[in-house]
Amino acid sequence: MAERKDKKKVIGEPMTDEQIKVFLDFPSEDGVNEDFHVLEKAYRALRVEDFERFLVFFKDQGRDLNARDPQGRTLLTHIERHPRSTDYANTLRQAGGSE
Repeated sequence: MAERKDKKKVIGEPMTDEQIKVFLDFPSEDGVNEDFHVLEKAYRALRVEDFERFLVFFKDQGRDLNARDPQGRTLLTHIERHPRSTDYANTLRQAGGSE
């Protein structure tokens, strides 16, 4: 069965500001800090260049780069353990994130 053109996954396409800002509005689950939740969602879904742009919008809203998960860890603490996340960790650190 041939893949439909309208369903083809495109990797690396530049995202618009509006597409990136969508990640600011994901509701968190019970017991999960809302700022941590949206940071994690953006980290998991965005390319590092788009994640960097997301962090600007996030900070412009006065949100907490050092928000913690239910276990008391920041997103930087999480991603520093992932060998392929060095660029994300550096981007988060440059934006003001800490452990």
